[in-house]
Amino acid sequence: METGTGTGTGAGGPGAGSGTGAAASGPVWVGLPPGLLRMRRLMLVVWLVPVAVAAGVVPWLLAGAVWAPCAALPAAVLPAGWRMLGRNWRSWRYAERSDDLLISRGVLWREETVVPYGRMQLVEVTSGPVERYFGLASVQLHTAAAATDARIPGLLPEEAERLRDRLTELGEARSAGL
Repeated sequence: METGTGTGTGAGGPGAGSGTGAAASGPVWVGLPPGLLRMRRLMLVVWLVPVAVAAGVVPWLLAGAVWAPCAALPAAVLPAGWRMLGRNWRSWRYAERSDDLLISRGVLWREETVVPYGRMQLVEVTSGPVERYFGLASVQLHTAAAATDARIPGLLPEEAERLRDRLTELGEARSAGL
């Protein structure tokens, strides 16, 4: 279905997808690291297990044991959510080209964002407590138009910092003529 999505390591290395030699063959796509998938799947389990227990215990205490199978409904969501998270994780990718950054995501509805380097105003690297535990960081791109703000979640911190530095450098070089 998807070609060239990368291995999911997220570490494209310096110059990966930077547009050198990519004009004839298209952009070089880089996938997200598997740590993001592990983090999201853990969060799914952390939220669904207590919900399943509560969905079984509360009706059992209030209406009797016949309602205890209500716990099966949230528990049935777990395998489907597990697969959906995997598909969603595989759909995320980004590519650095000579004049812009491409971000592609989505399973049912594909969304591809093109952010010209000259339009970038701010590039942030953020990492919440759960992301830090899994050794991940996100890159947030801000442009003049709020609708074109873009985000790349779950990168390795070294890759996020490399990408931030590169995008900042390219953004300053492209906006110098404005």
